[in-house]
Amino acid sequence: MEIDTSSLDEYLDEQGLDGYAVYADSDDSTQRYLSGFDAPDPFFTVYTPEETALLTSGLEYGRATKEARGTVDRTSEYDYQSLREAHESGVARAKLQAAFLDAHGVDSIAVPETFPVGAADGLREEGVALAVDSEGVVDDIRAVKTDEEIEHVREATIANEKSMQACEELLDAAEVRNGTLYHEGEPLTSERVKTEIEVTLLEHGCALDETIVACGTDAADPHDRGSGPLEAGQPIIVDIFPRSKETGYHSDMTRTFVKGDASEAVAEWYELTQEAKRAAFEELEAGATGADVHAAVCDVYEAAGYPTLRDDPSTETGYIHSTGHGVGLDVHEAPSLSPRGGELEAGQIVTIEPGLYDPEHGGVRIEDIAVVTEDGYENFTDYPEQLEV
Repeated sequence: MEIDTSSLDEYLDEQGLDGYAVYADSDDSTQRYLSGFDAPDPFFTVYTPEETALLTSGLEYGRATKEARGTVDRTSEYDYQSLREAHESGVARAKLQAAFLDAHGVDSIAVPETFPVGAADGLREEGVALAVDSEGVVDDIRAVKTDEEIEHVREATIANEKSMQACEELLDAAEVRNGTLYHEGEPLTSERVKTEIEVTLLEHGCALDETIVACGTDAADPHDRGSGPLEAGQPIIVDIFPRSKETGYHSDMTRTFVKGDASEAVAEWYELTQEAKRAAFEELEAGATGADVHAAVCDVYEAAGYPTLRDDPSTETGYIHSTGHGVGLDVHEAPSLSPRGGELEAGQIVTIEPGLYDPEHGGVRIEDIAVVTEDGYENFTDYPEQLEV
């Protein structure tokens, strides 16, 4: 995948630095993005305007030469074994990385804020000039997706919809006994539904560490993962944010369900949240700001008499979070659809996820994922919105 690093080149030139270095495994999104390589153990990458170079162990060398975005050196080329015999491990690593940088003509580097402190100190001891990138220049580059990245998120969204369908079918098939949902003779729990979601995602090439299936009062906390038996007549927030095992790209979607009849309050919240989501999408286009999109949601809720953090920063009920966030190699990344959200650009992928919360009734949230275009957006989410099942 070709990425546009022109703004990174400009940053390095402005800062008077030779390159941009990352030392991490590929769970670090900056590492995965710059190197193009997926490995479970930390490896060293340096980007310069002339090349991207990786330093890997012999174990990863063969695969890296086939998959990585740049050239690949082995640690053995710098006699790492002798360095380890002569020095303690941190010093040996610093000498190895400094020799690698020198071989590629790099004397000074920028590093992300997540760069290990010990590795940074060791490189400085070896005479490498090192500055921390507090501006998040690579994060800004990553926020605008290539056509290939957009397809990766679209594919993850298709898998996500399959898992949401499996969840809804499980809720639909459940029996109600004394107000509790039952499946195959056992109480249907949040944990059982999560398992169904995770298995379905695995069958479609995705995985996730956590998901949200929160019922009743649990749903009043936007990030409560949910636990225990599910209840009829109570809102069940299902928020699924998987990652493709092949590409590393995420999707994100939320639906709210009630098994049986929803209360009058929850039904009102649901319709209002649908209206808020439509209002947000009406503002979504290149040139608008994330603050504009967020304000549209606040306008809807406040007009209906519900508190928001905009009109009451201390409220614990009502609309108590931002409207959305970027999605890519991280499930939460730039840009932000919030009071501080800046100007949006075509190619940015964002969620729109308004919601209302109150422990007295639970919570309601509906979330779609879309890519910003010059004249609006393309909504990847094609999953129906139906409150009662």
